[in-house]
Amino acid sequence: MLAYSDDWDSSSLDNSTNASMVSSASNGRFDFYIGLFLAMSSSLFIGTSFILKKKALIRLSNRGIRAGEGGYGYLRDVVWWSGFLMMAAGEGANFAAYAFAPASLVTPLGALSVLVSAMLASKFLNERLNLLGKIGCLVCLLGSTMIVIHAPKEQEVTTMQELVLKLKDFGFISYVAIVLAASAVLIFYFAPRYGRTNPLVYITISGSLGSLSVMGCKGTGVAIKQTFAGDNVFVLPVTWLLIASVSFFVTVQMNYLNKALDIFNTSVVSPILYVFFTTFVIIASSILYKEWFNMKPEDVLGNLVGFSTIISGIFLLNAFKEHDISLSNLNVPVHRTDEAAGGGGIVRRSNGGPAALAHSRFGEDQSHVGLLTGDGDDSSLEGEHAHIVPAGSA
Repeated sequence: MLAYSDDWDSSSLDNSTNASMVSSASNGRFDFYIGLFLAMSSSLFIGTSFILKKKALIRLSNRGIRAGEGGYGYLRDVVWWSGFLMMAAGEGANFAAYAFAPASLVTPLGALSVLVSAMLASKFLNERLNLLGKIGCLVCLLGSTMIVIHAPKEQEVTTMQELVLKLKDFGFISYVAIVLAASAVLIFYFAPRYGRTNPLVYITISGSLGSLSVMGCKGTGVAIKQTFAGDNVFVLPVTWLLIASVSFFVTVQMNYLNKALDIFNTSVVSPILYVFFTTFVIIASSILYKEWFNMKPEDVLGNLVGFSTIISGIFLLNAFKEHDISLSNLNVPVHRTDEAAGGGGIVRRSNGGPAALAHSRFGEDQSHVGLLTGDGDDSSLEGEHAHIVPAGSA
């Protein structure tokens, strides 16, 4: 009878443990989807805020001192404040997302804000969104989807007690010291000299210090969740230290982001800031929260490939932004005659007019091929056929 009782108690304990693990996993997955929704909402708000703030800065560029020159006239502009409130709403949603989902998921999804700002800029700021830009948008969406699929579903830190131990880690302290030292050099030496000519100066300051604000946001989110669960951790000094660090770093980050937006095009600032900011956040998160350490190799690879895919999409979105590329002006058929296949030739239009092109040989001694161009206007070649004829008949 005693043996039966012991077996029954052991079985009950195992069942209780299994039920607890299933409940924890279910709650973790539910939190993951809440964080995902908040991150996507944040991208929508932040992408829109870029356009509103840029619109205000353009209007104010001819009045008073510009933000890039140290002016703060935008603080009296309603449109700028609308953009600021939109960004505050986006950052608030982003802040909440870090409380529910890993930083390695939330931060890369910021690429969606680049897509939103690119599409709105083409409509409201008269910035181009050509064929390659649209392809870049699609590639960014594919990369974001890959990150969502392979991101860690459970967080590594759930209480402030655990976080305090991680904050004392030598690796994270070293990271903070390096970022603060590098930012100080950029602010006091490089910014006055190169800030107005090189966008990397202001963007690096904003992105690197922004990674520290994200770590603070995630820690503050942990504190809020733990307090709502019945354990008040706002009596701990570290909680208020995290809140103060978030306020300070966000203020500095926004200041230098405003300077970059005032001087440089939105299509330059948004993608570079995304790459720098996301890279710094992933590095800081991997050091402090160690979210990548328990992931499967295929998930790590999926995250890296997804991030690289997003960067490729952003490159397509912005690298050729000033070029008029569309399906219509890519459809220029070029033919060469059989006589030219084995010898030298030049390209001629089908109507008999010679194209502005130098001679091109197809022999073994020459590896280069002439390019088809128009008479100063590439669009004039649309719908016309070109032929390569022997050089002797030119």
